[in-house]
Amino acid sequence: MNEMQHDDVLKKLNSIFQEVLGNEEIELRDETTAADIEEWDSLTNIRILVQIEQDFNISFSSAEIADIPNVGELVRLIVARIN
Repeated sequence: MNEMQHDDVLKKLNSIFQEVLGNEEIELRDETTAADIEEWDSLTNIRILVQIEQDFNISFSSAEIADIPNVGELVRLIVARIN
């Protein structure tokens, strides 16, 4: 995986999370999980995923979403889709 692509996707994801969750203090890392961010619950997770799909012009299957343990895996999935 190209590190520049990874970093670009992570930066864009960070902006999406800040906007959807209404918290500009959020700073995502590869190991970040929903448990690490107070505002990230099951309802906001749907809003985040919809925004990601729109911004990156991709779509996820339910199985893919269920298998994402952290932000790093989400980034890897997005990078694989856009390449």
